[in-house]
Amino acid sequence: MTLETLGAQLRAAGFQVITAMDAMQAFMSAQRNGPDAVLLDIQMPGGTGLDTLKRLRSSSKTQNIPVIAMSAMKDPEWGKRALDLGALEFLSKPLDFQRLRDALNRLLSATDSDGKTSG
Repeated sequence: MTLETLGAQLRAAGFQVITAMDAMQAFMSAQRNGPDAVLLDIQMPGGTGLDTLKRLRSSSKTQNIPVIAMSAMKDPEWGKRALDLGALEFLSKPLDFQRLRDALNRLLSATDSDGKTSG
């Protein structure tokens, strides 16, 4: 599933979507826009999603944004590493869109009005 296709499906499901083409753009966009959640591919141009996740967690502006990591890599170690670095969910590709939508809804409903994740 391409970035454009996933973005279109999320928009059709009622989500507001901002896309980024590479690791640096993803980090800068999160800094600038303060999204309610970040969907982060482990394999992306310009750096890994794990590097981006580390940067998101080390910045006071983005440290509390819920992150869902995803990857087509079959090694379960990638998912474990993403969770250890602060992702709240890890999904394998090809993505099951219903599972992704459920995960986003769960994370977004756990976020209170201050933008902090409860629990």
